[in-house]
Amino acid sequence: MNKLEKTENKIIFTTEIGETLANSIRRYVNHIQITAVDEVEISRNDSALYDETIAHRIGLIPLKAKASGKSGGKLKLETKKEGFVLSGDFKGDFEVVYKEIPITLLSSGQELVITAITKEGTGTEHSKFSPGLMFYRNVTEVTLDKEFLEEVKRVCPGIKIVEKGNKITIRDDGVEEIADVCEGIANKKRETAEVEVKDELVVTVESFGQIGVSDIFKKSVETLKKDLNEIGKLASKAS
Repeated sequence: MNKLEKTENKIIFTTEIGETLANSIRRYVNHIQITAVDEVEISRNDSALYDETIAHRIGLIPLKAKASGKSGGKLKLETKKEGFVLSGDFKGDFEVVYKEIPITLLSSGQELVITAITKEGTGTEHSKFSPGLMFYRNVTEVTLDKEFLEEVKRVCPGIKIVEKGNKITIRDDGVEEIADVCEGIANKKRETAEVEVKDELVVTVESFGQIGVSDIFKKSVETLKKDLNEIGKLASKAS
């Protein structure tokens, strides 16, 4: 595994695993238990938005997971402040990930009173429980005629190019996908680029903020292993 880039909410790395396994891990991102708002009690709503619209927005606000593993709790919001009501105005058992998400707009003299009740669930149940995204692509090597060398350098500055005879080879294993760009350069002159697909994958994992981006990958693998073990036990009993 080779890490290419890591930020607070994204990690990109290369790894030699099969596409079937990678796809299983990707699907199991939505089997990770995540806390989100499940019920919304609106005691007063003087804004122009319907209660249902406000409840829908609140349900999709990401909440930071607690180290204790606590999932149940309440968040409360009570305001008469003129202007936008934001996600950061909620106070209670959980902290919101993004404090500037707009909920509604209040005019002078208007009031909003809300109690939000949380629960734990998975992305297979509802997207509000999804912790993030995972996607991947194959590493490829693109071979072109050497006549395209300068144009490739101009369009994709800084990439590593291997020259051999009258050919150049570009290994597409970086953060930015460049294989299609190289093919497009050749196609402009009605030439064909040679593309060799490798077994190695470039994997990107993005977090919505409830849990760390590295934890998404780890927990997805752990949950997949747990289910596979259960299947193995059931298969043993059946035989």
